[in-house]
Amino acid sequence: MALNVIRECDGEQLSALLDGDRPFALVDVREPAEYNAAHIPGASLIPRRRLEFEARRALPYMGVEIVLCDESGRNAFRAAETLTRAGYSSVSVLKGGVNRWAADRRPTEWGVNVPSKAFGERIEVEHDVPTISADELHDRMERGDNLVILDTRTPEEFRRLCIPGGRSVPGGELALRITDIRASAGEDATVVVNCAGRTRSIIGARLLQRMGMGAGRVYGLENGTAGWGLAGYELEAKADRTDLPEPSPDGASAAERFARRIAEEDGVELVDVAGLRDLMARRETETVYLVDVRMRAEYEAGHIPGCSWIPGGQAVQTADAVAVVHNAPIVFVCDGVSRSAIAASWYRQMGHKHVYAADGGTGAWTRARLELESGGPAPDERLEEVIGFEAARAGVRAVGPDELASDPPEVALFVGASAEFANGHVPGARWVSRGVLEDEAGAAIPGFETPVVAICDDAGVSAALAAATLSGMGYRDVAWLDGGMQAWRAGGRPVETGLTGVMASPLDVLPSGSDRSYGDMINYLRWETALAGDAGHPSAEG
Repeated sequence: MALNVIRECDGEQLSALLDGDRPFALVDVREPAEYNAAHIPGASLIPRRRLEFEARRALPYMGVEIVLCDESGRNAFRAAETLTRAGYSSVSVLKGGVNRWAADRRPTEWGVNVPSKAFGERIEVEHDVPTISADELHDRMERGDNLVILDTRTPEEFRRLCIPGGRSVPGGELALRITDIRASAGEDATVVVNCAGRTRSIIGARLLQRMGMGAGRVYGLENGTAGWGLAGYELEAKADRTDLPEPSPDGASAAERFARRIAEEDGVELVDVAGLRDLMARRETETVYLVDVRMRAEYEAGHIPGCSWIPGGQAVQTADAVAVVHNAPIVFVCDGVSRSAIAASWYRQMGHKHVYAADGGTGAWTRARLELESGGPAPDERLEEVIGFEAARAGVRAVGPDELASDPPEVALFVGASAEFANGHVPGARWVSRGVLEDEAGAAIPGFETPVVAICDDAGVSAALAAATLSGMGYRDVAWLDGGMQAWRAGGRPVETGLTGVMASPLDVLPSGSDRSYGDMINYLRWETALAGDAGHPSAEG
């Protein structure tokens, strides 16, 4: 499909969409560092190299109006071609991109997940959410106070570095688990909620405050693990306190009662199985998001067909990535209402109008003699949903690790993320992100007859897509490594690590948590705190 058939959307038209109430998506296809530096408020980030993986979840209705943007429009046009070929029927590109938008003095903002972070700062101010400084917490720990430190990040983040003695309780699990946690610790225990920075600490502390935990019994840790490190205290590495025992009947009942109360207070509609099926049927003609907010193992064991998986705490932290289509209905699901209604209440407080929770969740679904489906949530675990993969696999030659090792090509291109490349690649491979392959392949491949193999770290999916792109560009001897680096490593073959040959800072990663320098942490925390007043500042991911 020629580029000139893709429609353009000008700044005035996009402004009208952003100010209106009809469903549409504004998708920024640049890399995270570029998006972080400046983007249009209301834009969701899906880097072009991830578009084939993420589109089916982020844009489930193929008739939805989609506007794509980058800095000038070039990569956005390529992304538009991908979506149009896949069957999306209303795709346009922002004329002149973010550069023209900014030149016309239209608003931009810094940072990532800005709506959620600004919401957290507003919640802290409006509800006087209690906080505790790193110094005060450290003093209380030293004198042996009865403290319960709950880390509301993902278990993976917790394991990497945490507050000493803390335990992992992801934010979406807090209401369900807190009754049992307090019963075990004693009613005199002080609960401290933390995350890496601010948002998930504030949200967690506000939730417990709303559950009736009295003054002096719950705090959010001011600035989270970042603030702890800035105060000069050591973080604990590789903690394994991530197990979450089955909630007791009393704990589960308390959480259900609370969830139903705030659903009513915040205007969340609880839908029964019949109502849920009606909403699901609407997906044929409009965008309706179905989001399972339980833990990953629960989702994998059995979920309602069509549900994507985003645990409750992360669903709040990354709302702009969950609800990519503006003004679309969102249905949250768990195994009852204790987690789904709470996630939905946060979205209502953030200003989303069409928010539902499935009353009874998966339990009600199975009691109605309806089937659950099982399987993992990652896009590369659902290959049938990766746009273009089947065609790429059928149209471009695959090589196995033995063939690649015995007959190495003149050029091996690693087309995955820079962090994956640094973690391990076939010796001699060069890194060229798939998102800019058309622009940078020429510098890496001497000629169109040069043998080249594309390699990635996701079982070969990105490599197959890249190989198809190279073939379409006119390269005549192209293959891809079937099974990716996992297959290569399986035979004990040599692996090279580090950003070999990469001369500029990759744009596909942002420093987060302990990866930030102390200066970056200070700037990030200042930026996040200022969001309560709609101020902006360059930031990193938090």
